[in-house]
Amino acid sequence: MHREPLLSLLQQHAPADATEQAMTQATIEFVRENADCFNRSLLIGHVTGSAWVVSPDRQQVLLIHHRKLDRWLQPGGHADGDPDVAAVALREAREETGLTSLQLVASRIFDVDVHRIPAREEVPAHLHYDIRFLLEADPNESFGFSDEIKNIRWFSLEMMDDYVNSESIFRMKRKIGSN
Repeated sequence: MHREPLLSLLQQHAPADATEQAMTQATIEFVRENADCFNRSLLIGHVTGSAWVVSPDRQQVLLIHHRKLDRWLQPGGHADGDPDVAAVALREAREETGLTSLQLVASRIFDVDVHRIPAREEVPAHLHYDIRFLLEADPNESFGFSDEIKNIRWFSLEMMDDYVNSESIFRMKRKIGSN
C-alpha cells in the first residue's frame, strides 16, 4: 500500500509535546482513512511536505514570505500524489528557494503539524497534514525566484521571533538543538 511508508514514519516519530502528539495521531488516522490523502483533490484535507531549512551550524533558519498567505513560513507544498513526503519537502524547498545545496539531514520526520487553510476562490477551507523534514543548506548560496514567494531570507534564531507568530514554527525552532 502506498501509504505504508508514511504510516511507518509517523509511528516512529517522537513528538515534542502533547499538541504535536495529538496532531501526529490525527495525521495517522487521516492517512489510514483516506487512500487519496496525497492528492489536493481531496477537499477535506491532504498531506503536504515541508522543509525546516537550517544552516550547517544550526544558527540560522531559512524562511519564505508566502505570497498568498502573506506570512513568513518554512518552504513546503502539496504532495500532488507523491507518497514520498521527504522527496516532496526537498522538491518544494528547491522550487521555492532555488537553492541547489539543500540536503536532507535525516529520513525521519522532524515535525508534524495539522493546520487549517482558509477558503480561496473555488477551494473550500481544508486541513493540511504537514509532514516536516530537517534540511541543511549553504547560507551563502544565492536564492532563485518563485512566483509564490514575496521574499526569502535567512534569520538568526533570535531575529526570527520578530517576524513569525506561529507556535508550530517556534516548536521547530526549539527542536533544532536536539538534532
